[in-house]
Amino acid sequence: MTDTAMEAAALGKRFGRRGGWALRECGFRLPAGRVCAVVGPNGAGKSTLLALAAGVLAPTEGRLTVLGRNPGAARERVAYVAQNKPLYPHLTVAETLRLGHELNPARWDTATAERIVAAGQLPPKARIRSLSGGQCTRVALALALAKRPELLLLDEPMADLDPLARHELMGILLAEAAERGTTVVMSSHVVAELENSCDHLILIGGGRVRLAGDLDGLLAAHTLTTGPSRDLAPHTVVESRTTGRQVTALVRPRGPLTDGGETTAPSLEELVLAHLRSPDAPDLILDDTARTEAQEPAV
Repeated sequence: MTDTAMEAAALGKRFGRRGGWALRECGFRLPAGRVCAVVGPNGAGKSTLLALAAGVLAPTEGRLTVLGRNPGAARERVAYVAQNKPLYPHLTVAETLRLGHELNPARWDTATAERIVAAGQLPPKARIRSLSGGQCTRVALALALAKRPELLLLDEPMADLDPLARHELMGILLAEAAERGTTVVMSSHVVAELENSCDHLILIGGGRVRLAGDLDGLLAAHTLTTGPSRDLAPHTVVESRTTGRQVTALVRPRGPLTDGGETTAPSLEELVLAHLRSPDAPDLILDDTARTEAQEPAV
């Protein structure tokens, strides 16, 4: 067993010889056992990163290791649910689960697969093509969790679920991960819902990793300050917005904030949106032993 679920160094992916870079110069380390949110706007490179980790795509440059190995070599220990949740439409629900068993005989957990499907009241004889998008999501998650993976990669897994089903399946997902120590990497646009379910964050923007690290550490590194317009040096200003005579800024303090403004801790949503609105803000990559702030000198 390795204590690192995923690690990237100068990772880049370009599609076609003349195509643009979906990812470029990405570096981060994800410790094993974490529930990691991958967030960012459409086209940022989230799906590309997950496909690279699953071994579906090969990097153009740099390196990505999964569970200490090349992604292709670790595939048996990884489960991946792509955004379009590909399933065989002509198979029934029961046949789909049986196929999952046959493809993963050494690791398959029949009870888990049947429990997740039964909770959605899916008829075993129903064909996949007759199911709704949310029902297909349930079947895809049943296949992934029944494989008992060490690393579970989920690309927008809850996007087509209603709030009740999303809450239920998120609970199942987190309970399974906690019981087995599974590392979960999940991309999503619903940032507010991730705050209570994830303990690690990777924010991708413009094809690069903008923020990465333990969620509590990233939030603790930032402060929201509100007050009259003033000079916030020497603090790093991620974003500054003016409303009337008041200025609200998200900053990375470089010492005590003594400018007289009111300070509060940011929420995950405030942290993410501020960085997405400020693409020139310095990146911040945290790991267990070090903090790296790109483009800024150490003090």
